[in-house]
Amino acid sequence: MSDANKMIEETDTDISNELKDMIRTATDALLDKKAMDIRVIDISRISVMADYFIIASGSNSNQIQAMCDNVEEKLAHKHLSPKQIEGYDSANWILMDYVDFVIHLFDEENRSFYNLERIWSDGKVITSF
Repeated sequence: MSDANKMIEETDTDISNELKDMIRTATDALLDKKAMDIRVIDISRISVMADYFIIASGSNSNQIQAMCDNVEEKLAHKHLSPKQIEGYDSANWILMDYVDFVIHLFDEENRSFYNLERIWSDGKVITSF
């Protein structure tokens, strides 16, 4: 188990084991593609749209698309498909909606501009790496 996944395991006891496994799988898939500044934020107490956000950055559109493809592939092995994927072609902000959690993949410029961490600052950061 990676250090990041140990942090997910140890930090939040309210999250179900199945959801922990899906979040670990997604974060591992992002790390496999050298994602930067990965954050998992619990928004369950402040939003009905999802329970968790996973936010990560890539340095260029090819990397961001590869991150998206890898997450989709790894979660498909666990029989989980996204409800929707937005922004894949432009790859400056890809949103992957898995209902219980939403993954936001940004280039550095758009992550800084949209600053989801500030907007959702009432959420609890479970882990960042």
